[in-house]
Amino acid sequence: MSSILSRRILAATLLLPLAGPAFAGETDDGNILVVGQKNAPITVEPRGLSVSLGDAQFAGVNAFNTEDLIKYAPDFFVRTRFIGDNNAVPGFRGTHSTQSARALVMVDGFVVSNFLGNSFSFPPAWGIVAPSEVRQFDIVYGPYSARYPGNSMGGIVNITTRPPDRTEAFGTVQGFVQPYRQYGTHDSFAGGSAEAGFALKQKDGPFSIRVSARRLQNDGQPMQFYQLVAGGTGAATAIGGGVIDKALITPTPVAGDYSATRTRQDQARVQIRFDQRDVHVEGLFTYWWNVEKMLHPVSYLSDTAGNPFYGSSANNGRVSLNGTIYTLNPASNFNLAINNKNEWLGGVKIGAPVAGFDIRLNLSTLQFDRQDARRSNGYAAGITDGAGQLTQQGPTGWATADLLATRTIGAHAIAFGINGNAYRTDQSVFGTSDWRAAANPIRRTETFGKTRTVGFFAEDEIALTDTFHVTAGIRGDFWRAYAGGLGALASSGAQAGQFVARSYAPRTDSAVSPKLSAKWEIAPDWAAELSLATATRFPTVGELFQGALNGDGSFNQNSFDPNLKAERSRDANLLVRHRIGPVALTGSAFWQRVHEAIFSYVGVLPNGATTSSFKNIDLTRQYGVELIAEAHNWPAEGLDIDANAAWLDAITVRNRADPASEGVQFPRIPRWRLNGNIRYALTSRVQTVIGFRFASRPNTDLDGLQRGDTYGYTSELFSLDAKVNWRLKDGLRLSAGVNNITNDRAWVFHPYPQRTFLVEAGWTL
Repeated sequence: MSSILSRRILAATLLLPLAGPAFAGETDDGNILVVGQKNAPITVEPRGLSVSLGDAQFAGVNAFNTEDLIKYAPDFFVRTRFIGDNNAVPGFRGTHSTQSARALVMVDGFVVSNFLGNSFSFPPAWGIVAPSEVRQFDIVYGPYSARYPGNSMGGIVNITTRPPDRTEAFGTVQGFVQPYRQYGTHDSFAGGSAEAGFALKQKDGPFSIRVSARRLQNDGQPMQFYQLVAGGTGAATAIGGGVIDKALITPTPVAGDYSATRTRQDQARVQIRFDQRDVHVEGLFTYWWNVEKMLHPVSYLSDTAGNPFYGSSANNGRVSLNGTIYTLNPASNFNLAINNKNEWLGGVKIGAPVAGFDIRLNLSTLQFDRQDARRSNGYAAGITDGAGQLTQQGPTGWATADLLATRTIGAHAIAFGINGNAYRTDQSVFGTSDWRAAANPIRRTETFGKTRTVGFFAEDEIALTDTFHVTAGIRGDFWRAYAGGLGALASSGAQAGQFVARSYAPRTDSAVSPKLSAKWEIAPDWAAELSLATATRFPTVGELFQGALNGDGSFNQNSFDPNLKAERSRDANLLVRHRIGPVALTGSAFWQRVHEAIFSYVGVLPNGATTSSFKNIDLTRQYGVELIAEAHNWPAEGLDIDANAAWLDAITVRNRADPASEGVQFPRIPRWRLNGNIRYALTSRVQTVIGFRFASRPNTDLDGLQRGDTYGYTSELFSLDAKVNWRLKDGLRLSAGVNNITNDRAWVFHPYPQRTFLVEAGWTL
């Protein structure tokens, strides 16, 4: 073990005992909750490990994006690469950072998970909520409640936004900067955000409204780096420069950076509520505009005159550097790009008593109003508005419905209902003569498809005694994939030059998933809960309806799996909680086996092109233990501590498609995770904060052959953060903070942010 890694583990380990025994709170309704929120009910059924976070925890976070608010949660992570990243995928325990379809994320009960695919390209729509508009973050690990579909296989996140419960006006401004040093890139990347809004509540009436808007702008660090391609003979263009990194997966010279993203995000939100007696009606509409510009790639190469070198068509792209010949394709390197993504969420929530039952109905839809990506064919075409490519999405989006009825009859608290969703996508790729204007588009490929799922569920929580409750549940899901296919411009055969479309046969599947949970209040300061479940996660549109056509327009059988099976898991979770005055400890042990886990494989087509296709892994398994702590006003008055540690073992058990992966730790899953947040009130108006995160080095690939700490790998992570909050007077606050104080350079293939500074001011009237 390296001395640097040893010091990091030692530092994180020394911080944990500061929490004393760890802590899990218990709400008035008897649910075992870890961390925070003693005075607000959790909004997700808390079966298994459950976390509820509120303002006390949020005050300890330098929050640029909404998902930052949960970065210290136990055994949990969000793959946020830079401020304003819209590819931020959440992960629970042993979930790979691209398995986005295993996380059910909601805003006020409305689904914002993007189940159009299963990768970093399909993150939840975090951007439709600003960080300061979040009142509560609830996280439940695993699929232990029958109320939720199989996409809860990893876990569930629900964001509760601030209600219009009083008349007020509010605003927040931020500024941040990141001095960045990597390879030949030495720059400072800065940005800021501003938001404001108001809420109005009738003094003696049922109506209330809340309106807010936010703009975020940021220059992110480069996400990727070009490398020279080894090999080639013949005449070559002489060049200089380049950066050598022998630790790279392919250790050829680094030629330059790209994908340094200038992002601008605008968000507008309106919430209207009606509350009278036992009737609650709520409407939410939010719109999010996002523009990403990647217009300034930096070359580390130079020509013989000392000018930056971005490639040349001379000598078929061959270059000579330090006596070695490489290839730098001028048509595919140092591209310029502009991405636009506009989406909106509309939802209606109705709650009322009907025939002795409490009825709740949620209806929502999220639609991509615009999603296109324009890219140049190389640097020369980029700066001269030459040829390029347009990727256009639409119509794309989803609709969800959830009907729930609950009632308590004697010792039975029963719940039953129905929920469903419908997802659709249509994506086309065009060749263009002017990449920036997307002029003269010629369609090259198209993929399209739809899925629909309807689920029925019932649960009964039985109070066998005042201290022992058993909850039995069952869920039935019915899934259909249809109207799917793909098209391509044929390059050979009788249909050469024509756009050829091929359709997939529709598919159906169903599943029955039983659940069982037992909760025992052993003594006033002791509680335990055992939860068992099965879950089925059906394939997404993107997993099913991807693939490629051969040049003659026929299906390429190596690029997709038309018989892709659903993931089916078996899960167990044991919780034990003990409270000692202001301190409490929760121990959690979990186990999961997933049959037919869906994972993306990279292969080579007959024409030599690489492709990524989803295939089933016969069996994966994970188990682990977690220790979670919280202390309030201990060991000193004004000191609050949240800390957690997790050890887990996630492996591929059986994989006939790749036997070499069997027995190997699943990629991107660390053995150890340590998270913590320590908040100390120096005075009634000044608070200081220290936060830390650590994850040990995982495998990068499925076979466990790639382990490293540089570009292309998934590395270990150690981030030490600090913050100071100053409440000048009621309604006015200032904050200053720094993330990654030690400037740790961590990677998730892409680089994570280096040391970043923040200043923030907020007011409420």
